[in-house]
Amino acid sequence: MKWFDDGVLRFAVGVEDTFIPQTRPGERALDEYDLMQHYRFWQDDLDYCAEAGAEQVRWGIPWYRVNPEPGTWDWSWLDRVIDHFDETGLDLVADLVHYGTPLWLEREFVNPDYPKRVADYAAAVAERYRGRIKHYTPLNEPLLNIMYCGEFGQWPPYRTGDTGFVEVLRGVSRGIVTTQSAIASVDPAADFVHVEASFRFSGDLDAHQETHEHLRHRAYLVQDLVMGRVDPAHPLVPYLERNGFSDDDLNWARENTAQPDVIGVNYYPQHSTEVFEAGVELGGGPNDLRPREDAGTDGLKDVLTSFAARYGKPVYLTETSYTGTVEQRISWMEASVAAVHDLRAGGVDVIGYTWWCITDMVEWSYRPGAGDAMDYRLRMGLWSLEEDTDGVLQRVKTPVADSFRRLAGSEAS
Repeated sequence: MKWFDDGVLRFAVGVEDTFIPQTRPGERALDEYDLMQHYRFWQDDLDYCAEAGAEQVRWGIPWYRVNPEPGTWDWSWLDRVIDHFDETGLDLVADLVHYGTPLWLEREFVNPDYPKRVADYAAAVAERYRGRIKHYTPLNEPLLNIMYCGEFGQWPPYRTGDTGFVEVLRGVSRGIVTTQSAIASVDPAADFVHVEASFRFSGDLDAHQETHEHLRHRAYLVQDLVMGRVDPAHPLVPYLERNGFSDDDLNWARENTAQPDVIGVNYYPQHSTEVFEAGVELGGGPNDLRPREDAGTDGLKDVLTSFAARYGKPVYLTETSYTGTVEQRISWMEASVAAVHDLRAGGVDVIGYTWWCITDMVEWSYRPGAGDAMDYRLRMGLWSLEEDTDGVLQRVKTPVADSFRRLAGSEAS
């Protein structure tokens, strides 16, 4: 029996692991491990994950540091981290790509060699840590990755529009398939948790019917593609073909697939539901955001149920949290855990709950900004980040951690 078939609801925490080392004028590198001083306090942070009562931890490998030059590997820091995972007994779900690529990989996700390069990296990791890393996420939130890199021009390779979206989609989706294949060939016992951001829509949908229909289908596009579900009848095939996806691309995707063991779904009540307003046309990017609606637990239940029904796989709430006061965070935690229990009681195969993240994090707007990292702090952690007079980010435990431990312990008992 696989771990995800045992009927247990696992409680997990995450360590924010966005890595975008490339810059251009007006931008700064976005390495959350650096900004949160995780490279310095990684052992403490993992110990806090254990202290909070988490069984699993979503944690990412900084590809650009492990693989600083083509064919060159530096395992020195990662070896120590994996050793500590073993010592704590924390079960690692490893993010292999969390938005970024190495500095030497020109054109990043649209480099024609990207699928091979990311597969080589995945195979090297799986070979070195065979049997120690048991669960892999090939690439975190692929749709959001593609939007920021291919549609909005915010992150490398800075493509824009529909053609940019499809160009990055091609590379990212193939990379997921080659990554999973490479790992499976090295470590057949490994399993795969695909993780996608959730997108919901409300408001005056009739006034934006065409856009809404497109975005509603697009919310599942990457998972459909990597699972070989984009056949000629798929509603987005005409869009893909208009924007550069060839018959060869479609055939390749149907013939080369990556079937997940578990579908991870990320849901944030403050951000996951976009609102359409009559007479207002917005692109949805970071400089053209649609308003957001806090859909609470109704939205959470909707996305978990939708992914479970569409793919027939166990679903895992792989990220959720609330940016706000301690009281607001605890309130959302209690409500969202209760919602997960309701779904399970109703027959939805939800196997895990993840609070993101163990500490506060730095908002992505730091990258184009000019202030200090703590000017962009998001209050969402179980431990807060408090900067002392020497610039050290002290980890300060909050009552949110106690609530998480209580809820996780209740499930274990």
